[in-house]
Amino acid sequence: MISYILRRLLVAVPTILVLIVLSFLMMHYAPGGPWTSERAFPQAVIDALNAKYGLDKPLVSQIASYTWNIVAHFDFGPSLYYKDRSVADLIAQGFPVTLTYGFWSFVVAVAVGGSLGVAAAVWHNSWLDYLAVGISIGAQVLPNFVMAPILVLVFTLWLGWLPGGGWQGGAFPYVVMPVIALSTSFMASIARITRSSMLEVLNAGFIRTARAKGLPMRRIVLRHALKPALLPVISYLGPAFVGMITGSVVIDIYFSTGGIGQYFVNSALNRDYFVIMGVTILTGALTVLFNLVVDILYAWIDPKIRY
Repeated sequence: MISYILRRLLVAVPTILVLIVLSFLMMHYAPGGPWTSERAFPQAVIDALNAKYGLDKPLVSQIASYTWNIVAHFDFGPSLYYKDRSVADLIAQGFPVTLTYGFWSFVVAVAVGGSLGVAAAVWHNSWLDYLAVGISIGAQVLPNFVMAPILVLVFTLWLGWLPGGGWQGGAFPYVVMPVIALSTSFMASIARITRSSMLEVLNAGFIRTARAKGLPMRRIVLRHALKPALLPVISYLGPAFVGMITGSVVIDIYFSTGGIGQYFVNSALNRDYFVIMGVTILTGALTVLFNLVVDILYAWIDPKIRY
């Protein structure tokens, strides 16, 4: 198992380095520049700004310096729009917010989606199966950019139960609607994958043998069927978890949570290239990290994967 983890780490580290270099190159060769605006700056001002931020150096030198600052100091550079603030400061301010509502969205999506999928498979073709499938389809066709305004309309404007926006340090009333809006589509996918996988496992030979021996259905599901049925679900959970904890542009805009999703949009509109690269690299690094975690869990559940 140790050698398997080391092999995965040997792949993960170069992948992150390649991601940093590609992100920098894409920003460098994108049309326009960080100082492009409706009112053009004088060339002397542009030259002074490039010299201040090190953008007048050769491209290879810029990439090497940028990569070293990230690896050695976790320094993504200064923000070109938010004066006297670095990209690391913005991430440190916004990421805890997205991590909070993203984590609870993940918990809700896994708990509800997994339960619906298992129940639909165990009681196949029953009213519970049809109900679970109906809920999953309904949640799938309501993405977060549709769910968010509906939640605000119902629970804030009509019923007045929950605040329509803000964060207030992550107080419970301010977390409920972002969690619901973000988790529904992921919950639907988890329910569908779990149902399909569980149905396949329940029709396997070892499950029929367990039934023939007279084992209760609860024990068959929990001790024999659930573990192999989770393998496809675990493969999906890695990217899903990253998608939730790195925030959602829609969630941050509709609910004004102050997460990094809103910084990403503002940086794109204001050509704040260092912020764009910082958020992109953070998302990519987390994707690589949690894919590594998924690989380890996969190998732990199914030892054949290690070989």
